[in-house]
Amino acid sequence: MIKIGRRKIGYNFKPLIICELGINHGGSLLLAKKMVKLAKINGAEAIKNQNHILEEEMTNEAKKVIPTNTKKSIYKVIEENLMSFEDEKKLKKYVEARGMIYLSTPFSLKSAIRLNNIGVKVFKIGSGECNNTPLLEKIANFKKPIILSTGMNDLNSIKRSVKILEKKKIKYALLHCKSEYPAKISGLRLDFIQKLRSEFPKSVVGYSDHSIGNIAPISAMAKGACIIEKHFTDKKNRKGPDII
Repeated sequence: MIKIGRRKIGYNFKPLIICELGINHGGSLLLAKKMVKLAKINGAEAIKNQNHILEEEMTNEAKKVIPTNTKKSIYKVIEENLMSFEDEKKLKKYVEARGMIYLSTPFSLKSAIRLNNIGVKVFKIGSGECNNTPLLEKIANFKKPIILSTGMNDLNSIKRSVKILEKKKIKYALLHCKSEYPAKISGLRLDFIQKLRSEFPKSVVGYSDHSIGNIAPISAMAKGACIIEKHFTDKKNRKGPDII
């Protein structure tokens, strides 16, 4: 069991639903607040944002990398959709004023430090940083719960990361994840949720979903997922690579 504030998360409690705003707000605080309001009305308990500092997390090579779900480089996508830190602080207050949990994913050491400074209660680390040892060690030093996505990592890689967290005596959750956008239902390997449970008995296990529809997250809960994270938007006709 892990605790975020007063919310207990584990196999004896109802699953925690995290609405991942990510970059779906296009950098707009007004739109992000609208999405938060809709998420709250529909029963979500947690909102997740992404904290980006471009010069800290990307090299010039990123300007040549085109993700499968867009025609622009990953650098350009983030540059066009990132939220200012001042607006993120306002969003955090807005979320917490509604009794919800605020999470934000850091992609650099500087990002992790500034999120800690504004008092986030839990850290969500994305799949791309699952094996980022310096970042994991830095965040573990904050002595706060960590939710770690595992997409693109094998068991040996995950074990190295878990070793860091357990050495620091951090309460943590592992999220099974298929890092494909959108992820095909046929390749989700939801049985891996149970594999994670058996391999990491000190962990709470959940699922971060990139598939279309709700079949996968519902199935993941049936497999024992205690946390469900899914991208969230107000309208499917908005622009942006993660809207689908």
